[in-house]
Amino acid sequence: MTASSYYSPTGGLPAQSELMTGRAVFTEAYAVIPKGVYSDIVTSVLPHWEAARAWIIARPLSGFAETFSQYIMEVQPGGGSDQPEPDPEAEGVLFVVEGTLALTIDGQDHALRPGHYVFIPPGAVWALRGTGAAPARFHWIRKAYEAAPGIPAPEAIVAHEDDVPMNAMPDTQGRWATTRFVEADDLRHDMHVNIVTFEPGGLIPFEETHVMEHGLYVLEGKAVYKLNRDWVEVEAGDFMWLRAFCPQACYAGGPGRFRYLLYKDVNRHARLKPFGGK
Repeated sequence: MTASSYYSPTGGLPAQSELMTGRAVFTEAYAVIPKGVYSDIVTSVLPHWEAARAWIIARPLSGFAETFSQYIMEVQPGGGSDQPEPDPEAEGVLFVVEGTLALTIDGQDHALRPGHYVFIPPGAVWALRGTGAAPARFHWIRKAYEAAPGIPAPEAIVAHEDDVPMNAMPDTQGRWATTRFVEADDLRHDMHVNIVTFEPGGLIPFEETHVMEHGLYVLEGKAVYKLNRDWVEVEAGDFMWLRAFCPQACYAGGPGRFRYLLYKDVNRHARLKPFGGK
């Protein structure tokens, strides 16, 4: 595995001598937030987090992400939080891309490194601290959990991608594979956060058009991605948001693997009222 090579932002600010031209796109069906956007001036600090900051790259918003938020968190050594999640109805996923962290969840301690995945169920008691001599960076995906009648809420999961097999898509000769941390038919879960891997030359050979909303963060490599009507070049560090039913396809041109962290909402009936509606 190549977790040590995952892209993570470090901040800073472009020099006054640099060109402004970039690749950021925001449309009615998709958005592309390229890695060059992650400067110091667009970070957020969060209540009850110490020596930490966040790049918030998705949030529930009219005309944007509807079901989730996604942060890239940066935690200095010793920084972190003993009260990280303010919403008792929120579930979350952490995915570590750089550095080391100490996690306590429901009384259990875990040492995290790049490639670690953590599922945090609603109402969980957890805390997180940076360890080591350098900052730690991780993705934090948050969603309001949708309970299903008669089905219990899921339990916490701590896993490393090295210990989870990649499942090749049918008839792709392994060129397109998915690392699934949760079984697809586990109805306790209403979201999946997977790693999708394309070998050079791998592709999505049709325009996927489906009910799931997507957040895609490119962990490594580069590709050309079809978003609605447009073919867009993307590379490690770029983030894409796709609204439900936005057509998508992908071609990984190489020379190395193309991998991304994928969010999608799953396993629930389509809501007939807005969140919080009566």
